Amino acid sequence: RDAVLAVAVYDPRGKVMRTTQKRVESFEGGRMELEVLALMEGIHAALELGIRCVNIVSDFKALHKYVCMLGTWRQTKNKIEDMVNEALSLMRKFKQCEFSLIPRGQVGYATKLATELVGTKKRETCAICLEDTDLSKIYAVEGCAHRFCFSCMKEHVKIKLLGGTLPACPQDGCTTKLTMKDSKIFLSPQLLEIMVQRIREGQIPPTQKIYCPYSKCSALMSLREVISSWALMYTVAGGPTLRKCIKCKGLFCISCKVPWHAGMSCCDYKRKYPHVRPEDAKLQNLAQQRSWRKCVKCNHMIELAEGCYHITCVCGYEFCYTCGKEWKDKKATCSCRLWDEHNIIHDRGGRR
Repeated sequence: RDAVLAVAVYDPRGKVMRTTQKRVESFEGGRMELEVLALMEGIHAALELGIRCVNIVSDFKALHKYVCMLGTWRQTKNKIEDMVNEALSLMRKFKQCEFSLIPRGQVGYATKLATELVGTKKRETCAICLEDTDLSKIYAVEGCAHRFCFSCMKEHVKIKLLGGTLPACPQDGCTTKLTMKDSKIFLSPQLLEIMVQRIREGQIPPTQKIYCPYSKCSALMSLREVISSWALMYTVAGGPTLRKCIKCKGLFCISCKVPWHAGMSCCDYKRKYPHVRPEDAKLQNLAQQRSWRKCVKCNHMIELAEGCYHITCVCGYEFCYTCGKEWKDKKATCSCRLWDEHNIIHDRGGRR
């Protein structure tokens, strides 16, 4: 369920200096927790305004009792008491601070703000771009309920998909994966097609992935699919390494992952054609010149642009960029240095 908190800050003449209206998504706490959140919201607002002397008023007797009872900060195991202690710590930043209990219903302006927010709110601020956006263009991630505008979600997903990974919720620290069903609302058909591919790639273990060697196809297949299709078309003449692409139906060699080489062994084919495609030779030369690394699990070529030498490939395999040795349980199996300063610290405008 959602909850709403509202705070109003007045000057000594009764003029409104600042108002805060905030919807608390998927709120699971009780009235006391919400009141303490509103209290801290109001304290922060007053401090930002540079107010030194403040009189806090509330019509919630339980909150007033808690504040007066605790009085000074102390460590507790109670969530509400810890929140009140945090509020008390903030209150001590004022030169003078009083907390008054008034008759119920007399906190009129703040109540009006909350009522308006519940009844008429039609826009919401996106947590990424900070733009005020129509609620119809706000997306709630399934599973975690974090909310962002369609435009930011589309850009986030696009960057992840084109980078070869399956996108998760953009909220910092959240690992909730996005689903095809819900992403249709803000993704273009082209991005949806790529997302289908990424989901499929994620479902096939790195050692089981096979790509069609024909450049006009390059379809992704699992080893199981290839074996199944081979069982239907295997011939003695073809030999045990002959396979057929499940998409373009082109024949290829499962051993060396190249178009089918009838009457020629894999070794002979590799000697005659060390690079199946001209661009493969160019990529290999460029990789050698720039010391790029190839993942031993999925054969992705990786270039370190910045950061440490601990590499996590899109397939999940972790290794040392310097020597290529595997990282196990988040620990290096080699003695190479972890990072170089020039890869970590950037020179911006002559300063570091």
